Amino acid sequence: MKLFRFFLTLIIGLAVIGGYLGFRWHQYVTNTDSPYDEIGITLNSYMPAPVNQWGCEQLKANFGNQLPPYGCQASTAQQWK
Repeated sequence: MKLFRFFLTLIIGLAVIGGYLGFRWHQYVTNTDSPYDEIGITLNSYMPAPVNQWGCEQLKANFGNQLPPYGCQASTAQQWK
């Protein structure tokens, strides 16, 4: 019974943390304040390629006239990918 409780607690904890990180990432890529939030940049750079690309497209739509954040840069640091 203790092993079951441990795994249930672990699964619930991972779900809460994953949900928070997913929310935090989505909040970053759809924001309209600044593309240079350090936590958001880190989360976006760790996302799988298709998810990262979608996030970069959202950021570019809002901040296309600014320098892209890390993870959304093309071959040069001054161009969006």
